[in-house]
Amino acid sequence: MPLRPRTMRLACMFSSILLFGAAGLLLFISLQDPTELAPQQVPGMKFNIRLQQPHNAFSLGSSQDGDLKVPTERGTRDGFSPSPRGLNPQRDSLGPLVHDQPGPHLKMGARPRLQQRRRRLLIKKMPAAAAIPANSSAGTLERPGPRALNGHWVSLQESQQERKRLMREACAKYRASSSRRAVTPRHVSRIFVEDRHRVLYCEVPKAGCSNWKRVLMVLAGLASSTADIQHNTVHYGSALKRLDTFDRQGILHRLSTYTKMLFVREPFERLVSAFRDKFEHPNSYYHPVFGKAILARYRANASREALRTGSGVRFPEFVQYLLDVHRPVGMDIHWDHVSRLCSPCLIDYDFVGKFESMEDDANFFLSLIHAPQNLTFPRFKDRHSQEARTTARITHQYFSQLSTLQRQRTYDFYYMDYLMFNYSKPFADLY
Repeated sequence: MPLRPRTMRLACMFSSILLFGAAGLLLFISLQDPTELAPQQVPGMKFNIRLQQPHNAFSLGSSQDGDLKVPTERGTRDGFSPSPRGLNPQRDSLGPLVHDQPGPHLKMGARPRLQQRRRRLLIKKMPAAAAIPANSSAGTLERPGPRALNGHWVSLQESQQERKRLMREACAKYRASSSRRAVTPRHVSRIFVEDRHRVLYCEVPKAGCSNWKRVLMVLAGLASSTADIQHNTVHYGSALKRLDTFDRQGILHRLSTYTKMLFVREPFERLVSAFRDKFEHPNSYYHPVFGKAILARYRANASREALRTGSGVRFPEFVQYLLDVHRPVGMDIHWDHVSRLCSPCLIDYDFVGKFESMEDDANFFLSLIHAPQNLTFPRFKDRHSQEARTTARITHQYFSQLSTLQRQRTYDFYYMDYLMFNYSKPFADLY
């Protein structure tokens, strides 16, 4: 009989030990940071992507939002499900292309605060090269083709690094919220796909886009020469696919593994080039759609003929329309911001070329992707070939028709493009 109380005490002690051990194990697991468990990605190297299947199939034709979560270095580090480098240089940039965030059901307790502290330490310790988003395919841009001259290639490569650095800094400073957004089909609707050489090209109108699409068609084996491809085939044919025509996984795969590039142009020059092309020549779309609305709103005592045809829009009237927050007709891709067309703060682009150095940049890019050696960027003017190209001198002539305030407001309108792509102020009186 005296043994029974002793046996009960031993059983209680043993149960207490087990409970304390289980509690300690649970506490240890809860304090673990996923950053210590997830494998670290090395910048410039490819890594496997595990797509998280949504509850509903992704469909471009559905009424659902269709957000795309793209893998990022930070997303992997934090242990979230994988959610590219801008076609999302972009930091667009870019910092990570998409940051997965905790759902609203998570409370801000000790664990999230611990993770945030550790992330800050990781960011502080991270070398500059490691700041490139994991969706970057920069590794494909470090080995030039046989036609690249070493000294010249080094100079062009350094220029690329500087352009992407400035773009990332501008995005980090002014578009911090972009890095937390998900990529949707709308963000990639201007991106053309060339699968043979694994290239994504974001179209910026009036920055060499017609000839770039010709080059992509030759790369894809759809034509033997850029000179053989007519203007209507380039712009109204369906030979080249856009990225938003693929399903969710096809978009994610290409953004994460293809070489993404865009070409930009000095914003005022691009604007004047668009105006000359669309309003100073007969046009069956821009005159009746934009011209008539612009003349009706901004020209006092417009003639019946002008209102009927929409022809004869003057540059100051066009700028009035551009700056009007209540535009009578919507924005058009030919004068929209590059930051809206290509989302460089969301999509991390591998290559950023400039219209002003088109020949060097374009042929350098073709060498980097190992394009056929007989393929060079075409130099011919796509439309109105007898008319001089829009230059800085011509641009100043058009902008001299505006008031100082109109020039300033136009500069403000394109400020992010000037900042992201390192273009100088076109007029000394701009602030």
